[in-house]
Amino acid sequence: MPEPFRFLRRSLTRSQPAPNKPGRGAFIDGAGVMVLLTEVIKLTLFPAMMAFAASSDLFTMTIANRVSLILVAGFGLLAVLVGMSAADLLSHAGAAAAVLAVVFLLFTRGWIGGGDAKLAAATVLWFGFAHLADYLVYASLLGGVLTVAIMQFRTMPLPRLFVGHEWAERLHRIDGGVPYGIALAAAALLVYPHTEWMAVITR
Repeated sequence: MPEPFRFLRRSLTRSQPAPNKPGRGAFIDGAGVMVLLTEVIKLTLFPAMMAFAASSDLFTMTIANRVSLILVAGFGLLAVLVGMSAADLLSHAGAAAAVLAVVFLLFTRGWIGGGDAKLAAATVLWFGFAHLADYLVYASLLGGVLTVAIMQFRTMPLPRLFVGHEWAERLHRIDGGVPYGIALAAAALLVYPHTEWMAVITR
């Protein structure tokens, strides 16, 4: 059984027999529910939002504000559930604010989109300073590879398979943008397994 699901199974078994109902099995007590909720959020919310952001940027060249808002809200909920200290909370928020200041400058110069900037800041909120450098390195490298790949794609005739698909034709245009959200999301998924959120699960 994969480790993440083994961890969830252990959480489920932290239960007691239901009172006055011998032989009816076990139930999850309040603490067990909180543990289970915490691990489900860790395992699903962040990866799902990254996958959605990447696909949205590829097909529409936009990343909805709700993606960043959900990431911020999810981080806040997890911080409460795991009892994150005020110092750690401020550290994560400081890392996100620092990145937001930089990406906002890039946005004002037209180098990245507003959705990309918000996604990067919301992502770093989860990582904090501990994984900030790794994320920036991965995002830069993947962003460069993505840009070169798209530039190469635009030098070739559009494959017949993609003719008539608006997203592919937009991506193929010489004056089209680059969906950096794909690189940002991919970088985040590379770093996420090494964060504090996944440390207990993967151990």
